[in-house]
Amino acid sequence: MTKPQATKLNGELRDTGRKASDRLREDLRVPSVLYGPKIKENIHFHISEVELEKILSKSQTKLQELTVDGQTYTTLLKKVEYDPVTDRPVHADFYLFDENRPVALTIPIRLSGTPVGVVDGGGRTYQALRTVRVKVLPDKIPAQFDVDISALAIGDAIHVADLDMEGLTLLDDPTRTIVTVTPPKSDSVLTSTADVDEEEIEEVETDAEAPEEEEEGGETTDES
Repeated sequence: MTKPQATKLNGELRDTGRKASDRLREDLRVPSVLYGPKIKENIHFHISEVELEKILSKSQTKLQELTVDGQTYTTLLKKVEYDPVTDRPVHADFYLFDENRPVALTIPIRLSGTPVGVVDGGGRTYQALRTVRVKVLPDKIPAQFDVDISALAIGDAIHVADLDMEGLTLLDDPTRTIVTVTPPKSDSVLTSTADVDEEEIEEVETDAEAPEEEEEGGETTDES
């Protein structure tokens, strides 16, 4: 489990309203809002689109030391809205922590190493789960779960229950599979056809001959 590092980010107070927001976006600024249990009134500000993109490029829990109007806050980048055509960020939500209040977060899972079942047995790595949901106090937030898969043989798997959950409350099913090593594709094909007799094979092949078809026209709310 890796601890997150907060990224320094500067914001400037802004006017609300669609026209003001559109002008900011033309200047490569992203309209944003800061909220949380310690905020009496939401703080509306704007940040650099380039700096936001740098934060988004990291596949980790995203914490920031956000400075607005001379005040610095430890925040979580909670939500980003994107333009459906250009895919540019058009709005960002930042959440201000209460150190005594847990939050529900989705934490990414990062695999490392090459399974022995892949190196020696020609198996294939299949990652079934890439994130896990937890409930955690702000000072215990992990950046990501690091999972070493180098010891996995063919047929082995790692489940959510195998993750280090010290200081965290799991919100997902602990029996869910994160990653497994499957047999080589050729072996699975041979296995699937080994138990089929000749009559069954012929029947499948006959049914597979379909007639020609005619041509058709014309993208974490806090919890107590």
